[in-house]
Amino acid sequence: MRMRLLIAAVLLLAVAVPVCAGEGFKEGGKEVGQGFKKMGKATGKVAKKSGKAVGKGFKKAGKETGHAFKQMGKDVGKAFKGEK
Repeated sequence: MRMRLLIAAVLLLAVAVPVCAGEGFKEGGKEVGQGFKKMGKATGKVAKKSGKAVGKGFKKAGKETGHAFKQMGKDVGKAFKGEK
């Protein structure tokens, strides 16, 4: 019985508190939301820049690997043809 009363009291408070919220609370919520939005944009820009840097590094490494395999293929071809 006590547990039911306790649960009912908590639920009643949970329902009553948002109804009594004034403009100050709503304005504070807006400011917090805008802060998260700005923080998210800044974080996204940093992630984009670092992602580009990583991508460029992979691209450069891939090109170098491709050139090495191409040269190796040419060398093997010359060896079969008897060229130096």
